[in-house]
Amino acid sequence: MRALRYLSAGLLLAAPIAGAQTAANHITLGDKEYVAMHAPAALQHYEEAIKEDPKNYEALWKASRSAVDLGSFERDDDKRANYFKNAELYARRAVEANPGDAEGHFNLARALGKNALSQGPRARIKYATDVRAHALECLKINPKHAGCLHVMGMWNAEVMRLNGFTRMLAKNLLGGKVFNSASWPEARRYMEESVANEPDRIVHHLDLAGVYRDIGEKAKAREEWQAVMKLPNRDYNDRYYKGEADAGLRAG
Repeated sequence: MRALRYLSAGLLLAAPIAGAQTAANHITLGDKEYVAMHAPAALQHYEEAIKEDPKNYEALWKASRSAVDLGSFERDDDKRANYFKNAELYARRAVEANPGDAEGHFNLARALGKNALSQGPRARIKYATDVRAHALECLKINPKHAGCLHVMGMWNAEVMRLNGFTRMLAKNLLGGKVFNSASWPEARRYMEESVANEPDRIVHHLDLAGVYRDIGEKAKAREEWQAVMKLPNRDYNDRYYKGEADAGLRAG
């Protein structure tokens, strides 16, 4: 009986270890698919890892990342909304699991930004406020995080792209006082830092080009679009980003 008790205890102790190993294996496989730009397969492995280990921080933020990748150019409205909803849920759980790491906050800011697109005006203001808060928290942890620099650059740019009446409504009637901090110089500064810290990522150049275009620096915008076309694809959506850059170049 004593031997049986020891065996039972050993099995109980071994079970979570085996599960953790399975989760780690799925993360490794997901990483390989991510690098190969097979986003659906990557997401599937990360979600399998989460099933094995529901509080696995790495699996959670990586699942959020891949869900946003898949939703970003999804044409089916319901599928796109589901990807972004899941991306937000995974990222929230990641931040809960490890609030002191930058990746959770970055992917939550990214997912919130995508989810905001389907919200009404009042909810969109709240989302925009939360996006900024998590991006800034990310930058507190890692001031050179290119993704969070990008989020802050685009946050400033998108606020400035609102027409004057909408900005006034957001600030004065919907409680979006934080919008007062937005400016084109800040959009430019953050986006330039994003490119400087991660120069081989296409999307940074693409969105910096958009900022340059909107502030009237057409030659600089053209340089960034050209950089997009020259860089090798490394992310799932780079083919779409190159299409946008090509459109920018054609438009002059």
